[in-house]
Amino acid sequence: MKRHLSFVAALGVCFFAPITATYAQQIRAETGGIAIGGSVTSSTVIIGIAQEKVDELVRDAKRPLEELTTQQRENIALLKEKLDLNERQVRAALGILGENDIAPERLAAKLVEIAERFKNLQATASAQPGDDPKIAALKTAAQKAVDAGELTKADALLADVETEQRRALDRLAVDAAETSARRGEIALTRLHYAEAATHFAKAAAIFPPNSAHEDKRISYLTNEANALYQQGEELGDNSALLLAIERRRRLAELITSERAPLEWPRVQNALWIALFTLGEREGGTARLEEAITIHRGVLTQPIRERLPLEWAMAQSGVANALQVIGMREGGTLKLEQAIAAYQEALKERTRERAPLQWATTQNNLGSALASLGERQSGTSKLEQAVAAFREVLLEYTRERAPLDWAMTQNNLGTVLWRLRRTEEAIAAFREALKERTRERVPLQWAATQSNLGNALGDLGGREGGTAKLEEAVAAYREALKEYTRERAAPEWATTQNNLGVELRRLGERESGTAKLEEAVAAFREALLERTRERMPLDWAQSFGNEGAALMLIAERRKDVAIAETALSQINAAFETMRDGGNAPSAAYYERQLFRARALVSKLRGQ
Repeated sequence: MKRHLSFVAALGVCFFAPITATYAQQIRAETGGIAIGGSVTSSTVIIGIAQEKVDELVRDAKRPLEELTTQQRENIALLKEKLDLNERQVRAALGILGENDIAPERLAAKLVEIAERFKNLQATASAQPGDDPKIAALKTAAQKAVDAGELTKADALLADVETEQRRALDRLAVDAAETSARRGEIALTRLHYAEAATHFAKAAAIFPPNSAHEDKRISYLTNEANALYQQGEELGDNSALLLAIERRRRLAELITSERAPLEWPRVQNALWIALFTLGEREGGTARLEEAITIHRGVLTQPIRERLPLEWAMAQSGVANALQVIGMREGGTLKLEQAIAAYQEALKERTRERAPLQWATTQNNLGSALASLGERQSGTSKLEQAVAAFREVLLEYTRERAPLDWAMTQNNLGTVLWRLRRTEEAIAAFREALKERTRERVPLQWAATQSNLGNALGDLGGREGGTAKLEEAVAAYREALKEYTRERAAPEWATTQNNLGVELRRLGERESGTAKLEEAVAAFREALLERTRERMPLDWAQSFGNEGAALMLIAERRKDVAIAETALSQINAAFETMRDGGNAPSAAYYERQLFRARALVSKLRGQ
């Protein structure tokens, strides 16, 4: 038996795409079933150049200007006007994009981001009254380097400035901190997040707590935490996420609702998103439970009238974490609570007021409805999920938000698969893979590959023969190239379980026990993560699936000991699913239980 409608925590678990949410503070967080974070969808319009033309300029960024085509030079002139940069800065920005291997659909958005940071750097090194002549000269040179787009040179010059200023730290503390922070801004402009965090931390460390410059210190600590979060979320660096959580805990202690009532919800949300992102990647629920506590604390405050979108963000955050916990635990209570919280959030996150946030929440509501529908008899909740995803596609179009469109196609395909509309599901997954490529979004690609394997396997199970089953096995093995245990443990375990299901089906249709033994090995791999203590229903699924494969091996080998082991495992899976409220899964294992008992009786009578 397969795990239906689970998440890909990349915010992807096996079947849905990541939770996305849009935040007032610009914090990236994406990976599925749930989605976190919005997409910059209007950057191409802002810069006035098509994506493929930007890509061409990036590729030719190092070529001399005179070697460029007339059209390329005209495009650079247009970028100068639209981005409000000089020619050298435009060429430097294009070079930065090339150095950092940015996905094609994000080039325009990142170009706008880098341009904004260049503008922030315009006053980076201006000489100040009272500056030492040597420092003034270095700052002037650094400013010229920024104007020329020579960021490496500017950084080196500012490093020299920093050294000179630290020799007279008491007198130049504020200037030294600002210089470190500006180096952090340069690192951010170059998309070097870990390096940026180090510079911001250095800036904050200059000021003791509760000094006259406490606001500056807090702003630098905030920038450090945000840079660590970007390093962790965008680059899959869980150690950076742990540091981001620690820094944001400290900020939550410093920025209280009494001290800054308007900023406080955003600080709490920043801590929530770091906890949630790491919680999705890990087994267990401790970080997710803490994330729920944080947003419920926000909801106890009277903020709905003053900050309706922040209130909705907290409601959605509670729902996101409840949904992931509900997926990992038995019963339906957490999923029902998640649905109720999403519906509350949608009262403020309307399509008219915040269309992309509405689409995000609508997507997550569809995911929760689908998860609940998997555990209930009938198809009512699953049909509601299909309707929700089709609504989302009215806002998440392929042209406007290609990756969000692909995520929703993936989620729609998963529910269609659960409704046994398998060929429609396969079509939706193949649509999603047009944008979810391995090069662009490896974990999301793996999620959809795994989902495609589910649908192909089910189609093969109905059609007879082995062709579709072998396609399914190939799809799972592809997914496992990115879904490694180290990188995405829950998804790795789910895919191992599903691989085992298809290997067992192949084994049923072939002579011998080779494929069945491969299936047993896959189930045992899954059980390394799907433990009874942490994930009882997932454990029961893989444990029972292993038992079903062992039953077939016992039958072919006429081995009563293996048959008795199979019977014990299937019985444990049945009882756990029954007691956990998963009626469809309990019914499946009950049918297997009858077969196992009959086999044991037969073999004992020999």
